[in-house]
Amino acid sequence: MPAGVCGCCGPLRPRYKRLVDNIFPEDPKDGLSKSDMEKLTFYAVSAPEKLDRIGAYLAERLSRDVVRHRYGNVVIAMEALDQLLMACHSQSIKPFVESFLHMVAKLLESREPDLQVLGTNSFVKFANIEEDTPSYHRRYDFFVSQFSAMCHSTHEDAETRSRIRVAGIKGLQGVVRKTVNDELQAIIWEPQHMDKLIPSMLFNMQDAEDLDRVGAGHPSTPCAVAQDGDENPSTLAESCFRELLGRAAYGNMNNAVRPVLVHLDNHHLWEPNEFAVSCFRIIMYSIQAQHSHHVIQQVLGHLDTHNKNTPRVRAGIVQVLLETVAIAAKGSVGPTVLEVFDTLLKHLRMSVDLELGESSRRSSACSASSGRVKESDERIVQNAIIRTVGFFGGNLPDYQRAEVMMFIMGKVPVYGTPCHALDTVKIGHMGTKRIQTMLLSSLIMVTSGFKSKSMSGALPSPFLDPLLSISLMEDGELRQLVLEILHNVMDRHDNRAKLRGIRIIPDVAALKIKREKISKQDVAFMKKHGQQLYRHIYLGCKEDDNAHKNFELLFTTLAVLTIELANEDVVVELARLAVALQEMALSTEENLSMWLRCSVLALVAAYLNFLGQMIANTAFCQHVSKVIELRNMDAPYLLPEHVFRDKCRLPQQLDKDDAALFFHSADMADGLAGAGYNADRLNVPYVPQVTVLYTVGKILHRCKQTSRDEERLTRRKSLVDTVSLQVDILASSLPDKSQLAEEITFETLKKAIDTSVLEDQERERRRQVMEKFQKAPFEEIAAHCESKANMLHERLAHIFQLTIRPPPSPSGAASSGHAQHPSVPVYEMKFPDLCVY
Repeated sequence: MPAGVCGCCGPLRPRYKRLVDNIFPEDPKDGLSKSDMEKLTFYAVSAPEKLDRIGAYLAERLSRDVVRHRYGNVVIAMEALDQLLMACHSQSIKPFVESFLHMVAKLLESREPDLQVLGTNSFVKFANIEEDTPSYHRRYDFFVSQFSAMCHSTHEDAETRSRIRVAGIKGLQGVVRKTVNDELQAIIWEPQHMDKLIPSMLFNMQDAEDLDRVGAGHPSTPCAVAQDGDENPSTLAESCFRELLGRAAYGNMNNAVRPVLVHLDNHHLWEPNEFAVSCFRIIMYSIQAQHSHHVIQQVLGHLDTHNKNTPRVRAGIVQVLLETVAIAAKGSVGPTVLEVFDTLLKHLRMSVDLELGESSRRSSACSASSGRVKESDERIVQNAIIRTVGFFGGNLPDYQRAEVMMFIMGKVPVYGTPCHALDTVKIGHMGTKRIQTMLLSSLIMVTSGFKSKSMSGALPSPFLDPLLSISLMEDGELRQLVLEILHNVMDRHDNRAKLRGIRIIPDVAALKIKREKISKQDVAFMKKHGQQLYRHIYLGCKEDDNAHKNFELLFTTLAVLTIELANEDVVVELARLAVALQEMALSTEENLSMWLRCSVLALVAAYLNFLGQMIANTAFCQHVSKVIELRNMDAPYLLPEHVFRDKCRLPQQLDKDDAALFFHSADMADGLAGAGYNADRLNVPYVPQVTVLYTVGKILHRCKQTSRDEERLTRRKSLVDTVSLQVDILASSLPDKSQLAEEITFETLKKAIDTSVLEDQERERRRQVMEKFQKAPFEEIAAHCESKANMLHERLAHIFQLTIRPPPSPSGAASSGHAQHPSVPVYEMKFPDLCVY
């Protein structure tokens, strides 16, 4: 019998074909025949080896119906395929799945939106099926590309465009669910697929109508996706984006984050950066906490890539980094803590360089208005960096915050100390001051809320020494920042708010100040660093550019020291410091303005009033109160409530003879001694120890304002000048000839022969020296050594003045005012030991 007869005769056709044909009614509007579908399902379950043939035949019919635009039969065929997929879970389903995916691909390739949505819905149902065995050869490259294209649909009708985009996002979500848990499908995380998946989701999330909702970005309020066909593409895209990131493993984070950065670059979304910030909030809340440092590294690398971009773009990236580290700081940030600060401080230096360079070039070419705009753009970058540094450091645990404080302090350029982090010669004085101000501002944010059990751990020498050196610079703003940093670190009981404003506090007990007994570690800290703190407070009061705020911060510093670190010895030392400040303000040797003198005296009055009430010493308080009352009547300009007013009448000079207006160390010592304090030291004059670092810092601070050529010139000196200088020094150290010309008599010769008298005199001199160093107060010994140090500084200054001359000419030509000398090679010059290091 010919084959054609068999094909035309229904009863002779294979049973699976007859069962498939029976599910299609004569009128497609009637839908799928349920009874015939049950028969087909029973047959497929009973004979699973026929599944591949059933699938192939259904695919053949569907392809034919698609070409002939019989969309009703297409819907029936896809519904039948869906039911067969849900009912059959045998090993033979693998070939059937291939036929199913082939049919889905046919629908997605169609230009009809309804067919594309139909194919996507079938694929989503298939993606939710968990297969017993993995597939070794199945790939989803086509579906990733096709669904991504649907996500970017530009259909004319808005409703249809939304339906297609929703279908595309659902398809991508199905691909993610089907592949991310399958080790054999790890290829989905490769860049060629992530470059399609991520931008497709971000493109739909970018809708301006849903930007505010997306900006929340917190996982505690997951987006609810409607199931009635009215889904919002932006909502669904965010849900899919969260799911994808939540499934990302350790090695896939870079491939998942990089397309986000590229998308933001391509669509110019760093300025403004609201969408960029919302995206990275979603990323940080969706990924696992231990992967946060991957995201931070990616953003840091992207910032390095855009270091030549416009200031607002860089500021947008830094703002994103701020949001990223703010979330990561609450969990684990891995080894990137110091890397974040290093990169940010490097870009801070770049921004200062760009700002100074642009301002110098615009000064001659551009108008003043454009200059202000450009400068403000760089300031935006700098402020964003400082906020990021401060916020990140402020959210770290205390043990990491201490390391960050040391790291930032090491980046602050300090005159008189070697600074390898920043080349202050290139950026000049203004650039150095700008960087100092911004880094200290970030340190204020980092130290805010910092609590340390011991002060030695919070203020170690490598941190305290350069910090206090900055506090003595000739810049009032820098000194204010340093004092605020000290307040943040030392105030462990949050008493600063109660002490705000310099004033005469009538009742300190009403402030309810919190304090604890000083620990042994803090006692050791004050023994080691107390004199250093007192010295910087004393010298800080003498600065000419002090303002009202400086004295407020100095008063708070003294008060916090009293609350946190004052035992009996420290109380006496603080009282000595106050008396020394009063003597300094009254001294005629100090070149201070009248306002500065009155302000210092007002500071002393406010602090001694606070100190007396804190130690609850009645006699001490009575003396202080008596002086304050007399000042209220006769000299109100010596009280903080009056001298810091805008219009305060100041005297022409201070009358030191009016002793009743000033505090007396003897009266205060009697009051302290009555309470058991060792007040003998209160009568010893306080002499601040000016360190070599402070002196060198002051000299370098002035030398930085000269040109580099002049500075290089001052470091050279000729051989003749050096030799003559040495001769001058030796000559000046010898006694005068008139002293040597002594008349030689018999008594003179007798004294010269009698050596016993000389030995007795030498023995007595040694005894006096030993007794002086054993019994004399430390301050007296320090003052004696200080006088010798001052003599050395004066001699060195004299040497520098003599050596600032033109260098010797290599040809031996005479310079102006100098004799001509033969040319001597540098390597043959013999320098005296005094000039060789």
